[in-house]
Amino acid sequence: MIRELLENKRVQKGLEFIKHDEENTLQQQIEICEVPAPTFNEEKRSQFYYELFLELGMDEVKIDKIGNVIGVIKGTEGSPKTITMAHIDTVFPEDTDLKVKEKDNILYAPGLSDNSRSLAAQLSVIRAIKESGIKLKGDIIFTANVCEEGLGDLQGAKALFNNIKDIDYGIAIDGTAMGVGGIIYGATGSKRYEVEFKGEGGHSFNTFGKPSAIHALGRAISKISDIEVPDEPKTTFNVGVVEGGTTVNTIASQAKMLIDMRSNDANKLAELEKQVMDYIKEAVKEEKQRFNSNELEVNCNKVGDRPAGMQDSDDEIVTTAIEVNKALGIEPKLKGAGSSDANIPISKKIPAIALSGGGKGGNVHSKEEWFGPKDAYLGVQKLYLLLLSLAKIAE
Repeated sequence: MIRELLENKRVQKGLEFIKHDEENTLQQQIEICEVPAPTFNEEKRSQFYYELFLELGMDEVKIDKIGNVIGVIKGTEGSPKTITMAHIDTVFPEDTDLKVKEKDNILYAPGLSDNSRSLAAQLSVIRAIKESGIKLKGDIIFTANVCEEGLGDLQGAKALFNNIKDIDYGIAIDGTAMGVGGIIYGATGSKRYEVEFKGEGGHSFNTFGKPSAIHALGRAISKISDIEVPDEPKTTFNVGVVEGGTTVNTIASQAKMLIDMRSNDANKLAELEKQVMDYIKEAVKEEKQRFNSNELEVNCNKVGDRPAGMQDSDDEIVTTAIEVNKALGIEPKLKGAGSSDANIPISKKIPAIALSGGGKGGNVHSKEEWFGPKDAYLGVQKLYLLLLSLAKIAE
């Protein structure tokens, strides 16, 4: 299939266009990066990207209710239907200095690799399809989706798959960390909870004997830390944030922790979640029994829920991506499972993978994030060929 594509004159024209378009792609990457887009507040970048879609003359361009930017290249038959997801949000606050700086052919700026590169890469793919005059059978739905990072909890991707029906393939374009040949074909699921303990509190000496919210929290952490989890499928837990109390001589009336649980297997994740929740209840019960008091309660608020799932490495979308890499002289690297927008289609049994937008990068999620543009066009060519092979060229 890939060999036939490469023999097509229009496909060749698109590949050549992408290579010569790289300077423009890099400039757009810089421009996108310098527009702030913190998770839950992506409006400025969404509007900026919406205007870019309009300039490209795409069909059905819109910003949906949650803030996802959507544009379509319509096929002659409308099927198969492929969707791309390049998340538009970053982990950086609105007032972060996003000005891109260059030193020794390396570019530096927060969010430049993750995920400004991917956003620029898919724009180049759209230009290549249009410039080459290729007609496709299936629709390609290009999106710049919100709320991928952190507590955004993949809300953008969830909305896309709730609102757009009959999607046949999904491709998440995400950062540079996996390398240009990387292919993520599994979904690492996660459950995240904010757990708050509340009691009456009081003076540490005069009212000693009342349950402490902090002591209950400590009991819970002690139990959680002793949980045994399997190496395969990889399953993990972490209490990442703890806060509470007021002074050293006050029985804490409030304490809070954030818990992150992850697994590459949905059943193992569910088992871990139940075990953690049971231990939290036990901790509260023990603290109340210790002081023979009912003045303590706990509230477990789920703040993150990313579904898990796995595909076989010989599934069509994975083997097609491998063939595309080889055709371009890129060494394929199967990365197994990861956490990306691809979690959503994979969990729904829709064939999907996550790929890089090209180039090299590092120090992601830090103000020292960098991007190396050498041969970055290969990532764009890879995405282009993969999309053509999935959407299928019309005769």
